[in-house]
Amino acid sequence: MASSNWPAVNEADLPHGYAITTSGRVSGVHEAGDYFAEVPFTDHERLLMDNALTDATRATKVRFNIFIGDLGGDPSHGVDAIFPSTPEAARSVLIAVDPNAKAVEVRSGRDVAERANDRVCQLGATAALSSFRQGDLIDGLVSAVRVMAAAIGRV
Repeated sequence: MASSNWPAVNEADLPHGYAITTSGRVSGVHEAGDYFAEVPFTDHERLLMDNALTDATRATKVRFNIFIGDLGGDPSHGVDAIFPSTPEAARSVLIAVDPNAKAVEVRSGRDVAERANDRVCQLGATAALSSFRQGDLIDGLVSAVRVMAAAIGRV
């Protein structure tokens, strides 16, 4: 029988207004009346991304994670440092994007490495690039997740 370190995120370490949902995702809210000067994504974009991640994870039984941010001077080393701390890293795929460096890195965990192999990871990165070149980050990420899930296959 497989074991898990569930939850990979300790709820006590989350900021005020955040919780771990029953599916294992981290959900956060802001205080009523707080104003975010720079919200990076619209509600519609967040919903698209959430649906793509949820559908892919349910279909493949592989956890899909997204990281958008600074990966440092060497994006490959940056994602290697981040990947072990992602939820369920051993049985997950991480798609990491550093928009400023124009870098896309994809990693898969040791428990899913045969299914989410280098070919599948390359398919995901390639699927994302067309939309990224047109300035559409969310569409690129959704495409990458969907293509990778299709290549990994259903369980």
